[in-house]
Amino acid sequence: MKNFKASLAVAAALALAAIAAPANADALKNIVLVHGAWVDASGWKPVYEILVNEGFRVTMVQEPETSFADDVAAAKRILDLQDGPTLLVGHSYGGSIITEAGVHPNVAGLVYVAAHAPDVGEDEGTLGKKTPSILAKTDGAIRKTPDEFTYLNPAEFPRLFAPDLPRERAEFVARSQVLAAAKVFSAPLTAAAWKSKPSWGIVAGGDKIINPDLERWYYTRAKSHTTEIKGASHSVYESHAKEVAAVITDAARKVEKYAAHAQE
Repeated sequence: MKNFKASLAVAAALALAAIAAPANADALKNIVLVHGAWVDASGWKPVYEILVNEGFRVTMVQEPETSFADDVAAAKRILDLQDGPTLLVGHSYGGSIITEAGVHPNVAGLVYVAAHAPDVGEDEGTLGKKTPSILAKTDGAIRKTPDEFTYLNPAEFPRLFAPDLPRERAEFVARSQVLAAAKVFSAPLTAAAWKSKPSWGIVAGGDKIINPDLERWYYTRAKSHTTEIKGASHSVYESHAKEVAAVITDAARKVEKYAAHAQE
């Protein structure tokens, strides 16, 4: 009889726990990574491998860089394929993409990695001019084709974009650039997901492509949980993959808690 009563007590406790637990109590498992301008998703490989080893399901967006609308559509296409709450991560220009695409219902939170985070009606090109980077002050660093696609001068790429990567790797990335339509940098945003969803931000302390002060300003305005990696270049996602992956992992494990508090 005692064993029967004990079994009933355990069953009742389990039932109450199930009732008390929120419907989204399962840990977030989906992470989507969005690259920036002039590069592609292959640069995420070091971060990808760490996150996969942590048990996450990681997908990368290969945006065409033909227009801002095309790039946002590419991100949303991948988000449509996710089977539950998803952490959306963007590097550089990818920050603008995740800001717009992050209103997608599958997105639970955002991580900005040395990234832009404009508001509705803003564009990263105008904001960048207000807080210019070393790139912006370097004459001739940004080249343009006759049909208005941009790229970084390959001779300047290692110094400006990836000074903390091995020289051979930096030169390979310089020679495998994805040319970005000039208009992607001046497209005003129509949505700002950081206003309604929790966010994390990584400042690359030695960034020469985006002024670190602009990154700090973005993340302060968005009330992002901010980490600064001192001395890191714009290629922080490759050169400091462990630190970047640690921020993403922390965000993935906390994002639902922050979302629940926001709804209270």
